[in-house]
Amino acid sequence: MKFSFKIGTIMGIPIKLHITFLLILPVFAYLFASAPEPYGFLEVEALTMRYTLSTLTALLLFVSILLHELAHSYLAKRYGVSIESITLFLFGGVSSMEEIPRKPSQEAKMAFAGPFVSLVLGLFCLILYEYFIFPTPEFLKNPAFRIIWILGVLNVVLGIFNLLPAFPMDGGRVLRSLYARKMSYIKATQSAAAVGKFFAILMAIFGILIGNLWFPLIALFIYMGATEEERSTQASVTLENVLIKDIMTKTVISVHPSMSVEDLVHFMFKNKHMGYPVMEGGVLKGIVSFTDVRKVPPLERPVLLVRDIMTKEVLSVSSSVQAHEALKLISGKNIGRVLVIDDGTLVGILSRTDLVRTLRLMSE
Repeated sequence: MKFSFKIGTIMGIPIKLHITFLLILPVFAYLFASAPEPYGFLEVEALTMRYTLSTLTALLLFVSILLHELAHSYLAKRYGVSIESITLFLFGGVSSMEEIPRKPSQEAKMAFAGPFVSLVLGLFCLILYEYFIFPTPEFLKNPAFRIIWILGVLNVVLGIFNLLPAFPMDGGRVLRSLYARKMSYIKATQSAAAVGKFFAILMAIFGILIGNLWFPLIALFIYMGATEEERSTQASVTLENVLIKDIMTKTVISVHPSMSVEDLVHFMFKNKHMGYPVMEGGVLKGIVSFTDVRKVPPLERPVLLVRDIMTKEVLSVSSSVQAHEALKLISGKNIGRVLVIDDGTLVGILSRTDLVRTLRLMSE
């Protein structure tokens, strides 16, 4: 995920912070500092202490979200799914998984794991506060212990909210797993997405009626998530029965590393392709795309060569694998094309356009 940086590794999974997390953290700290008890620290007169408690609460809340995502990832790894990373960002956390298990029971367990951890953590905090801290008079005067109460409430809300039967929440995946026991995976996804969209519309209407803009914003997030899940699942399943060798471009046009960037621009306009493998003496040296060209100022293009701007680490696939594997690679890395290499020999190139064209033809 762009604009994120790694802060550590847990269970072999890189943990990353997105730039939006750094933006939302002060907002949460401010909200906790401005809210009265029992959900904030407004009555704390010392400004430094108030914002220290608020910031600590915000950090612990995101730790709770990380535990939620780790629960998903733990079960996913047990089912053989590769986890690329977990990223904390504006709306919470997201686990970058290679794919979602197709077995309904596995998807249900994996989806429920996150809310289950949130609910257990939340109930533990509430019980700890109610029965071990709240009855003690001297602790009542110390607002630091209110953090436990706030985390308890928010984790319970997080767990319940994620169980709503709507993508991209975990409840939407649980619902799909239930549908998938009785129908095809695509049909199950469409049905679960329809429920999610309907729920989003009701939430938006409710928010407008009560004059709360947060509900329409959340509804928009849910509606877009349901639409994206439906679209991506349709594409992935459709391409499962298509081999890369059947849709790739077999006539590969390459460029030499000694070509100037200015000549490369003219070459791109002439051949109408946005990316090319870089070959020298029959040996693959890298790949260059229009994205690489755009980074070079026009005045420098006559001087710089292709070898100066090309990407040397080439992503490739075999011609005998299914096209949905290439779709995952292209989507996950946010690239326009991959090279098709068999036994060390370049045999073709597969672009995002090739995949889109195939999807359109098969949908017809």
